[in-house]
Amino acid sequence: MTDARLAPGDPAPDFTLRDQNGDPVTLSALRGTKVVLYFYPEAMTPGCTTEACDFRDNLNSFASAGFRVLGVSKDDVAKLSAFAERDRLTYSLLSDTDLAVQRAYGVWGEKSLYGKIVVGSIRSTFVIDESGLVERAFYNVKATGHVGRLRRELGLES
Repeated sequence: MTDARLAPGDPAPDFTLRDQNGDPVTLSALRGTKVVLYFYPEAMTPGCTTEACDFRDNLNSFASAGFRVLGVSKDDVAKLSAFAERDRLTYSLLSDTDLAVQRAYGVWGEKSLYGKIVVGSIRSTFVIDESGLVERAFYNVKATGHVGRLRRELGLES
């Protein structure tokens, strides 16, 4: 049910999605910049809020190392705008309402939720290098502790 998963060395699928302000963000336009692209199930839910705020609280360490952080969900622009405002999220949240980008990255599919198998967004993070290749792919990550683990793996801890 889940589309093919990406692995290190794969080209990161290009996309253009609208951010919380309605502005288009195109991945290929960010070539020359390292990108942390994370997918989360739904804005304003407890786990997604924890993860989003964790990225917010560590944004300076990512930015100092040359990374641009982008969050992607199936939420519409209005909900992303409310989420960004409510939690003072200062990085781009991207709206993938047709799920095309989630399918391209292999993050839309079956997952276990409270012991039941459901179809939805699989919390995942990709590190994309300056040339647009996947450097790291993390599927089925936990909302809590993931940003710290990512920072350790990227050598961003002070």
